[in-house]
Amino acid sequence: MTENLPELGRRSSYREKVVDALRAAMIAGELRPGEVYSAPGVAARFGVSVTPVREAMLVLAKEGLVAAVPNKGFRVTGVSDVQLDEYKQIRALIEIPTVVSLAMTTDPAALAALRPVAQEIVTAAAAGDLIAYVEADTRFHLDLLALAGNAHLVEVVRDLRSRSRLYGLEALAASGRLTASAEEHLDLLDALSARDEGAVRAVMARHLGHVRGLWAAARD
Repeated sequence: MTENLPELGRRSSYREKVVDALRAAMIAGELRPGEVYSAPGVAARFGVSVTPVREAMLVLAKEGLVAAVPNKGFRVTGVSDVQLDEYKQIRALIEIPTVVSLAMTTDPAALAALRPVAQEIVTAAAAGDLIAYVEADTRFHLDLLALAGNAHLVEVVRDLRSRSRLYGLEALAASGRLTASAEEHLDLLDALSARDEGAVRAVMARHLGHVRGLWAAARD
């Protein structure tokens, strides 16, 4: 029995990576709302085997990100403008005061540990790799919020981010504006390191505003 545990662990980790990649593709709009995708087709597109894709789609179905279509595959669920506005509003209410509070309490070493992740976001933006951008962006923000010590808060934000759609990322990347948005993560770390609460609040408000501002404009 115990001989199989490492293999099962690797399989679980691999499936989770596929789940994260597909979720990021949906958030970035690379897997389009309303479109039906087969597991073999998605597997071929992402260069993975079919089984973890099927398993990942079942996980994403439980999250409400896809819906099963019998004998065809899975349809990516859409998100309305009203829902996006609601998600952005809730995120602002949670994230801005939480991150501002970190300015005076967080260990500088913890902030320094986030800088390579922030640089990953910038690198992905410059390369136009939207899936890598979303994955690194999600990791950065959730790891930053985790410094507040409230695991339930992190899960709420994780769910809100999963349900959002950043339809304008492709257009922003093509125009070069995505890199400017990505660099705000470095600006945020600088403000936190300087313990400048006003600057932290301003960067967070501007950054979250892109969810329905620059990104929505780019989509339109």
